[in-house]
Amino acid sequence: MLATSTNEASLLSVFSSPSRYTQGQDATAQLGQEMVTLGLTGPALIIGGRTPIRLLADRWRHSLGQAGIAYGIHPFGGECSRPEIEQGKQAARALSARVIIGAGGGKVLDAARAVASDLDLPIVNCPTVASSDAPCSALSVIYDEAGRFEQYRIYRKNPDLLLVDTQIIARSPRRLLVAGMGDALATWFEAKVCMAANRRNMRGGASTLTALALAELCYRTLVNDGVEAVASLERQTVTPALDRLIEANTLLSGLGFESSGLAAAHAVHNGLTLASGTHAYLHGEKVAFGLLVQLALENQPRSVIDPVLTIASQVGLPMTLEAIGIAEPTPTLLSQIADRATAPGETMHNEPFEVRPEMVVAAIRSADAMGRAWTGTAVGS
Repeated sequence: MLATSTNEASLLSVFSSPSRYTQGQDATAQLGQEMVTLGLTGPALIIGGRTPIRLLADRWRHSLGQAGIAYGIHPFGGECSRPEIEQGKQAARALSARVIIGAGGGKVLDAARAVASDLDLPIVNCPTVASSDAPCSALSVIYDEAGRFEQYRIYRKNPDLLLVDTQIIARSPRRLLVAGMGDALATWFEAKVCMAANRRNMRGGASTLTALALAELCYRTLVNDGVEAVASLERQTVTPALDRLIEANTLLSGLGFESSGLAAAHAVHNGLTLASGTHAYLHGEKVAFGLLVQLALENQPRSVIDPVLTIASQVGLPMTLEAIGIAEPTPTLLSQIADRATAPGETMHNEPFEVRPEMVVAAIRSADAMGRAWTGTAVGS
């Protein structure tokens, strides 16, 4: 299910994206009309987080009502797990749903996509936070009920509609936007690895110049607009910088990773989920540290590493093991993380050299040391 290497000369380049991307202030008011434009009709099942349901219920009633789309609401339970997906499918069947709408953060949208795929229904994604690039993709990250990574589940097509209401995102917690920056920060570095090594992307083909260019634009947008965008969010104001950053976290990162591929940063994230202390931390926070591990693993020069440390420190991304819940990185725990990160089929193997678990352990320690040196923290302080 994960990206794998290939030496086939006949490998085709594959670029995939949502059928339609709509972004702007109060975009939720246009949800019904956007669905009608794409020929999507009800009944619709909205799988939503509790906060999005509270914030958007009246807007859904107005927008979907005007469009003549009947709908029901199913509250999301909190984890994109197999039992949660089954509950969503049961709710969709009970409603005789003809389309699934996901509303909330990355895990809500992942679960909604899984429900839609299993029932062969169209999917509309309405992220209420810019905390990951999940909304764009044709895959879900599946966890067990304890929050440990299980698998990437890959679908045959991307969302039919991705509708991003920047006014709602401007009211979201700062930490979620910053976590989305952590996820997006890794996009270009992983994309470059996959393209240079001629690895398969998440859709099973080779990368395109378009995907790599979008991944680089994602990184440049984070560097240029990240600090101002976070300040705008703290004022709950949609500024051009915040608007661009939301697009970077959501669309540019989503297209860049899916059509180019993942590498060590996300594999390390998957390994980190084995540590119970990391379960309180967000996907993008762990990916941000995973990126530092990737750069250490690749023996990148400080001219590459220091700009990453700079933007991470400016917006408050974690740069040490302690900052993602691992205060005591025992040799046994680090070995377990490294073994999971280098498991067969993991995106770690998209790196252009053989990666062994002991190399990952060394890179984790090196990344942690770099982060501690940059933040001025010492072991045990």
